[in-house]
Amino acid sequence: MKRSLSIHARLFLGFASALAVCAALMVAIIYVGMRFLPTYGFSDTVVVDPSDVTDVVPGMRLPASGEHADISSAQDVWSTVLAVSVGGVLIVGALGLGAGWFISKRLLAPLHTINEAARKAADGNLGDRLDATGPKDELKDLSDTFDEMLDRLEASFASHQRFAANASHELLTPLATTRAALQVAGDEPSREELAELLPMLRETNERGIRIVHALLDLASAENAAFDPEPVDLSALVRTVVAERTAEASSYAIKISTDIAPNCTTAGNAVLLRQLLGNLLDNALTHNGPEGSVDVRLRRVDAAVVLEVANTGPQVDEAQLSRLFEPFYRAKSRVAGDRTGHGLGLAIVRAVTTAHHGTLDAKANPAGGLGIRVELPH
Repeated sequence: MKRSLSIHARLFLGFASALAVCAALMVAIIYVGMRFLPTYGFSDTVVVDPSDVTDVVPGMRLPASGEHADISSAQDVWSTVLAVSVGGVLIVGALGLGAGWFISKRLLAPLHTINEAARKAADGNLGDRLDATGPKDELKDLSDTFDEMLDRLEASFASHQRFAANASHELLTPLATTRAALQVAGDEPSREELAELLPMLRETNERGIRIVHALLDLASAENAAFDPEPVDLSALVRTVVAERTAEASSYAIKISTDIAPNCTTAGNAVLLRQLLGNLLDNALTHNGPEGSVDVRLRRVDAAVVLEVANTGPQVDEAQLSRLFEPFYRAKSRVAGDRTGHGLGLAIVRAVTTAHHGTLDAKANPAGGLGIRVELPH
């Protein structure tokens, strides 16, 4: 079985290969330059002290320590230069390889830490962070990116756990109510008792159906492919507002609009209609008596901006980010019996993301919530 080399070994071998090639080129250049460029005329014998030179060239006799080598010809010069060059390259190469091994090991040490953190994350431990220090280099950027990924994964898993728990609770409530009603009906109730149970069973069943439909809508919005077809948001907003006018009147809530003409965006008309409907339903559901809803649509540079603001109870700033989580409902926002299933704003966020838009929410100082959706024009 073939085993692949580690990145440390490959980096070291690459460094060693480059060093060996450079050394060979250096020896060749020195030897060729000393042999062919100058001319030699020897009138006297020149002696050198080769105490640090070993006999590395075949056929050349170097004297023992303390003796002198006679250089009486050009061939002796070439041989001596070659011997000294090769000996120096071997010494420098050994030092360079040792330094390369040490430096590469130090440089790649953060990868070992990242690997350990990744192994812990794979085992389900998302709480550890690298918190890398040191110079701003590629490995530091990789460590910071890994920490950001762990932050998002941890938040995503926590959100999905809350989603599963809340979904189970929301679906369990109508089922438990239905079971209780059926138990009562199984005890041979009178016609009057049945007349009271049937509306409750019908309403409980409808609530379960609404929750399931909302879950399907959420899944559809999160997995929707981008549709480049143009959609006239101006006409769509007017239609959705007109559909909610009667419901708003029944709650004594006034809807005011400021809709600019010719506001178009690319996308899915069905999903965008659902986004608008959920925003208005949320504004009506979480509102005070004789409250108001303000709907504005306008062009801002290369974007279409939709703003829906309502009156109502005060909203805690710390809750704003969680309002778009599935099934999350701040108790302070629930007014009277106009409670929803807690998936409306989650669907709004999913539809906005599918249309490459941005979503923002802010608490109004006098109470209520302002939601801003920005979509590309």
